[in-house]
Amino acid sequence: MNTAQTPQSAPQAPAAPRERTRTGMSQEALKQAFIDNLFYVQGRFRDVATPNDLYMAAAYTVRDRLLERWLKCAQDYKDTAARTVCYLSAEFLLGPHLANNLLNLGITEAAHAAGVELELDFAEIMATEEEPGLGNGGLGRLAACYMDSLSTVQIPAIGYGIRYEFGIFDQEIENGWQVEKSDTWLKNGNPWEIPRYKLRFPVKFGGHTEQYHDEHGILRVRWAADLEVNGVAYDTPILGYGVGNVSLLRLWKSEAPESFDFQAFNVGDYYGAVHAKIEAETLSKVLYPNDEPEAGKELRLKQQYFFVSCSLQDMIRLHLHTVGGLDSFAEKFVAQLNDTHPALAVAELMRLLIDEHGMGWDQAWDITHRTFCYTNHTLLPEALETWSVRLFEKLLPRHLEIIYEINRRFLDEVRIRFLGDEGRVARMSLISEDGGRRVRMAHLAVVGARAVNGVAELHSNLVKTTILKDFYELWPERFHNVTNGVTPRRFIGVSNPRLAKLITETCGDDRWLRDLSCLRQLEPYADDAGFRERWRAVKTAAKRDLARWLEKHAWVKVDPQSLFDVQAKRMHEYKRQHLNLLHIVSLYQRIKQNPNHSVVPRTCIFGGKAAPGYYMAKLMIKLINALGEVINHDPQVNGTLRVAFMPNFSVQNGQRLYPAADLSEQISLAGKEASGTGNMKFSMNGALTIGTLDGANVEIREEVGPENFFLFGMTADEVHQRQVEGYRPWEIYQGDAELKSVIDLINSGLFSHGDPTLFRPLTDHLVNQDPFMVLADYRAYVNCQARVGTAWTDQTQWDRMSILNVARMGKFSSDRAIREYAEHIWQVEAKPVAC
Repeated sequence: MNTAQTPQSAPQAPAAPRERTRTGMSQEALKQAFIDNLFYVQGRFRDVATPNDLYMAAAYTVRDRLLERWLKCAQDYKDTAARTVCYLSAEFLLGPHLANNLLNLGITEAAHAAGVELELDFAEIMATEEEPGLGNGGLGRLAACYMDSLSTVQIPAIGYGIRYEFGIFDQEIENGWQVEKSDTWLKNGNPWEIPRYKLRFPVKFGGHTEQYHDEHGILRVRWAADLEVNGVAYDTPILGYGVGNVSLLRLWKSEAPESFDFQAFNVGDYYGAVHAKIEAETLSKVLYPNDEPEAGKELRLKQQYFFVSCSLQDMIRLHLHTVGGLDSFAEKFVAQLNDTHPALAVAELMRLLIDEHGMGWDQAWDITHRTFCYTNHTLLPEALETWSVRLFEKLLPRHLEIIYEINRRFLDEVRIRFLGDEGRVARMSLISEDGGRRVRMAHLAVVGARAVNGVAELHSNLVKTTILKDFYELWPERFHNVTNGVTPRRFIGVSNPRLAKLITETCGDDRWLRDLSCLRQLEPYADDAGFRERWRAVKTAAKRDLARWLEKHAWVKVDPQSLFDVQAKRMHEYKRQHLNLLHIVSLYQRIKQNPNHSVVPRTCIFGGKAAPGYYMAKLMIKLINALGEVINHDPQVNGTLRVAFMPNFSVQNGQRLYPAADLSEQISLAGKEASGTGNMKFSMNGALTIGTLDGANVEIREEVGPENFFLFGMTADEVHQRQVEGYRPWEIYQGDAELKSVIDLINSGLFSHGDPTLFRPLTDHLVNQDPFMVLADYRAYVNCQARVGTAWTDQTQWDRMSILNVARMGKFSSDRAIREYAEHIWQVEAKPVAC
């Protein structure tokens, strides 16, 4: 053919580049990736795939897209030797990964659309995910929020903790009592983690120390240990929202250096052949073993040392590879101690620098002191961790020597500053001499850190005037406040997609997910009748969802039109769930005594776990369920009052509860709660708060406005004055006729099948000791609840208050908290990485 005579074809537009199946973000790429992962990773055809197979295929599909950003970010941080925050925490209560990663990648809608095409039940896939229960409550959830925010505000960060094989127990309710079941979260594998089998560090225990002179004639100390285990790294990427930054969560699993002793096996010692493996793996077996027996105390101390030693060895390895000499270690890393569990890091970094890397004491102490910062999370003196000197001598003899030397030098400074004040010296010593010699871990953390912070304005002020008063008077410049926050991605974007959609439509875009102050744009809509109607529809839909869940899992049928009055948090006397219960009994009694008594329909919902050895907290759970058993089956109050207990409260179950709550119970005694973050999650989802001036309640009330907050109870100063004067709960019991009748009704056996003794430990403790002043605040609480009932009858005003609560919650984003840490405590700057 003569090409010269061929008509010239029209110019063609270049073909659009085809998305890679493993990393493409389109609906089609996600669909093909899911099909590939189901076949090539799970080894399943669709028609024989189990729900877990479908979940794993979905998880690997999302993880592939996450890994691309992670590796790019890690390379960028390495190339620039970016200053890095290391967050040391014994707990990371992460919650389910899949929905959160879909949101942060910006592919939730595309994934749903792909699921529709593939005829997948997306809700079932989400529900199949096992939640990693690597935390006990607020401490671990805060750490998870902060990892999310560190990525989102683009701060280079590594979270270090323990990869517990069994996390916080699963809670079942049998005959009204809590029963603990093992949390086997790893039974089907964990697609979000990447094992780093070659990244392992030795950790030693026991033995003795020996002095020797090195090649320069300098006196050194060698630790000859009895036991050595390895810590193996397991990495999970934590992606920020709408950014290319990814933080690393590195958790340590304990393993024996040799898993099998052939010599022992060959001589017939079959148990001895695997004993070392069993003993080593026990370290990362379970979250918070019962520390009542001596073996439990020993295991907890071992766990704490294990994870800080692995973490610090890893930080030193990273520094030597990326920067060089350890002189600049504190310029490369800043390490935040999340409560006292990682406080051993102070002594361990000193040991590593002096014994392993040949530094002198003064240089090592300068680096150590500039590396660490410490967050205090409790005002309860009994919760400040201490360990017996005898146990330290047995497990960590070299660290005890180092702590003694830190203490000697520190107390010399105290004596010079406060001449002749030996009482102060004794109070500030790292070693307590009262009732047996013990190492005070909070004191070690304060002395070894360059910054100390509380987690709410009230808490931080009380830290300076109570438990750490002497340290504040010595080093006032070290003390700071950073009020806690929670991530709006998890607790609105994932938990409450209906509300998230309404906010985005109203604000015009989704910037509020990264800048929560944008919620202020909602304020004018509080007076818009049409918007209030849509707001109410969102809340009602969430309540219907929860009602269906409670009927299926708690066997309680509730009315979504009733006031959902919710208290969900760790079961503890200082949280004062029993104050709530006294009010419920008073409502029940009023209805029974006067059927015409006007009471707004109310559903009282509880959730929370009690520590396995905490009998009084378990008895409160039993009383909650006992009240429900009687009240929910009494036709005289049916439709007016219901009681429900949500079993196995967790991050996932919290995501069901926060959007549905109308009233959030934050009723701890003023001066006892450090911050509280549940209060923020509820308010962020439109619940109004009934609470005391405790923890972050004070700041929430300031932000949302006193008129939008139901306040009751004594202030922290009033509590202190009452204690000084001598608190006598018996007199309150005798002087308040309704309170007396409520307690007497509980004692009558009505709620215990005629057994008048079952709840006596609880009621007798209230009447005779009442350490958290439940009875002192009872009357103010009941009166405040009456105001709640009156407010509920005006739905227009209630909805208006609900909208304003959400609109004014910008301060309580964990992004704001991380920015404050970065600026005022860590002195670290954002390091943006492109998507």
